[in-house]
Amino acid sequence: MATSNETHFEDSNFTTGDIPGQSRIIFSTERDIDLYELEELCDLVGWARRPLRKVKKALQHSFLIISMWEVNGKKRRLIGFARATSDHAFNATVWDVVVHPDFQSQGLGKAMMKYMIKNLRSQDISNITLFADPDVIDFYRRLGFILDPEGIKGMFWYPS
Repeated sequence: MATSNETHFEDSNFTTGDIPGQSRIIFSTERDIDLYELEELCDLVGWARRPLRKVKKALQHSFLIISMWEVNGKKRRLIGFARATSDHAFNATVWDVVVHPDFQSQGLGKAMMKYMIKNLRSQDISNITLFADPDVIDFYRRLGFILDPEGIKGMFWYPS
């Protein structure tokens, strides 16, 4: 049963019913994420390992956390994740968007990002930014993100 922090996703590939052998997809804003399960998901898409203490700290300081779960009977598996940091008034930046390779190209990443945007907009955040690797720029473009709006350039500082 969905709590106030969960929503169900219905797609032709997945059902939300109780048909044996069928999966449900649930999006949640619950912050209780198993760090090992999250890092395992990140490993599956080829991300570099991160120290768990830093991942935990990043989650604690995130404004919004979205997780996507495959639920089959009583089994629940993390298949997607994204988080956002924010100034709690005007701006939010989306980080760590990841979808399990077995669930990519099915509209689930798009649905998860729309859920993220809807949640941020419901909290009156009007400026949503993110950083995207070149191979996923088109994915974010289709969600309404644009490169270099009004000549704005992202800048980075790294320790020398």
